Amino acid sequence: MPIYALGDLVPDIHPDAYIHPDAVIIGQATIGAESTVWPSVVIRADDAPIIIGERTSIQDGSVLHTVPKSPTTIGNECTIGHLVHLEGCTLKDGALAGSGSVILHRAIVGEWALVAANAVVLNDMVIPPGALAIGIPAKVREGAVNTEEQRMGVKSYASRGKTYLKQLRRLD
Repeated sequence: MPIYALGDLVPDIHPDAYIHPDAVIIGQATIGAESTVWPSVVIRADDAPIIIGERTSIQDGSVLHTVPKSPTTIGNECTIGHLVHLEGCTLKDGALAGSGSVILHRAIVGEWALVAANAVVLNDMVIPPGALAIGIPAKVREGAVNTEEQRMGVKSYASRGKTYLKQLRRLD
């Protein structure tokens, strides 16, 4: 898997994390225990750190980046869906970024909040805990999230990562 230092900026990946061989990780990225990083993900921590907590899933094709002085921070037990773009934002524990969503500079997504598929969370927006953010630009519906469904997804991806660590093998 392509994991790169950039000068003195070196990734720190917990040995229990699963990183797919086709993911790219560059610079000052930290990935916690039992987290999963799937095919075609790019984590480019060149301007500021990218911190990914434990049991967090970064799914296929997602791009995580930063801006100067604005790290990208993702808490524990978060789900980052397919083709998500995160840039200089914060997702608190249990947050979910739906497929194709974009979350931009200094935005904060609260605990167990959900950013719907294809939604765009603009600079400096705050999504409260347990709220749903939907649309372009995102509009907030407080208290609209079923956290039990999100918790089941977290468990599924943490388990899947363990399976991939043991069983994935290239055949060509």
